[in-house]
Amino acid sequence: MEFLTEYGLFLAKAVTFLVVVAVILGLIASAGQKSKPQKIKIEHLNEKLDHLKKHLQHAVMSKKQLKQLKKAEKKHSKQESDDEKDKVYVLNFNGDIKAAQSEQMKDEISALLSLGGGIAEIVVKVESGGGMVHQYGFAASQLERIKQSGIPLTVCVDKVAASGGYMMAVVADKIIAAPFAILGSIGVIAQLPNFNRLLKKNDIDFEVHTAGEYKRTLTLFGENTDKARDKFRDDLADVHTLFKDFVSERRSVVDVTKVANGDVWYGQKALEVNLVDEIQTSDEYLQKRCESADVYLLSSEKKKNVMERLGLAAQAGVGKGIEAALQKMAFQKWFV
Repeated sequence: MEFLTEYGLFLAKAVTFLVVVAVILGLIASAGQKSKPQKIKIEHLNEKLDHLKKHLQHAVMSKKQLKQLKKAEKKHSKQESDDEKDKVYVLNFNGDIKAAQSEQMKDEISALLSLGGGIAEIVVKVESGGGMVHQYGFAASQLERIKQSGIPLTVCVDKVAASGGYMMAVVADKIIAAPFAILGSIGVIAQLPNFNRLLKKNDIDFEVHTAGEYKRTLTLFGENTDKARDKFRDDLADVHTLFKDFVSERRSVVDVTKVANGDVWYGQKALEVNLVDEIQTSDEYLQKRCESADVYLLSSEKKKNVMERLGLAAQAGVGKGIEAALQKMAFQKWFV
């Protein structure tokens, strides 16, 4: 029994050692790898819908009905073979606080614009509650590239496009929202804790030295002044003004004085205040487009790094969470 216990401990140590070595080698290999361009996956939505339809037909129709249907489809396809269909491309944007998917969307848009023409419409499905001002400004600027190229741009919102997400949506020629989608939140918020009293209570001094009157306004650990708070509020007001101007310039039908109070509207209510143009889900809209156009869904496939292949993705996620929390504490301007 003692032998088995000692052998078990030895085995555990050996496995631990091998895991540590594997992680170190993985980190070294990851550091030495050159970054490769992302692969763009293309899915023909017409074919996907057709496959689903045929699968259902074969399940519920008789052989006679299927034969008649096949004959009718063959005649119809022959008539359509001479007609060149419009091409519609679909992109997905699922936004986090840092609008991290902006880089992927940038590559997808660059790929589309490199075609040089032949695009009838680009549809972007936006899902985001907002985040950092500069990050969502960058994301919106990517959609501006589509508009500047003269290609019609439609934004579909199934769940939420608020604050920074709505900032992206207003760039579009047309905004379509699901009945209970959340729109609006045209406002700005910034927050941070202050530990100055806690430090004083424990006789801990904290000093901040700056060159420039407004290099630092509010601080986490120092004593905040009324002057710093006033400057902080002025900065927020300036960003809010930029946000309101951005909306009014790109969506003139919106009464900004009425909706730029930070409030949100659901589906039909958003339509009543002109935050959106139509009420329907993205699936409904795209299915209708498939009737008259070839619709393609583009998505970037991110190459997994060595850390992820070693099963350490969870640790990377925790690291990102800590990073986001630290950035928030370090005083960032946020939309929401």
